Amino acid sequence: MKICFYFGRLKKLGALGWTKVVLNHQGWRLITCILLHAGVIHLLANMLSLVFIGIRREQQFGFVRIEILYLLSGFGGSVLSSLFIQNIFSIGASGALFGLLGAMLSELITNWTIYTNKFGWLERRNLPAGTRLKSKYMPYQCVMWLVSVVLLVVGFTIALVMLFRGEKGNDHCHLCHYLSCVPTSRCDCNEN
Repeated sequence: MKICFYFGRLKKLGALGWTKVVLNHQGWRLITCILLHAGVIHLLANMLSLVFIGIRREQQFGFVRIEILYLLSGFGGSVLSSLFIQNIFSIGASGALFGLLGAMLSELITNWTIYTNKFGWLERRNLPAGTRLKSKYMPYQCVMWLVSVVLLVVGFTIALVMLFRGEKGNDHCHLCHYLSCVPTSRCDCNEN
């Protein structure tokens, strides 16, 4: 009884559900579900993840950039969750945390030479005053960044149009139903 009351409270506070977003036109749930947690353990696990991943990124890129990345990743995770996992209410910041992990991986790949040559930054710091430094980014990286931004905007637009038209993501992707159910000998995914 207590669990039902607690989950009912989470639904009222903004848990993400396909029917609430699409049929009841409550798009605000795409953001509020990122801020809700299912209990103290869930909250502590997310906070520890943020400490290990987020603090270093925030020191490197600043609060505003990391907050934008965190919110965009969480929003994207909420949109995908509501498109593909429709019969379950969901809460938590997993999409946002995976976005920070992706940023960490991207930064590692981009700056691999700095990590392999740990004293390379000292060489650049001791250059004479009039010396011009080459750009940190190669031209192909700038092109890839631009392509990534365009794909991000197009992907968000397509996903939001699909969501608010009431389409189900599993109808367009035959293997995507495994996101919410993995069949075992005891459980068949076709059961309701």
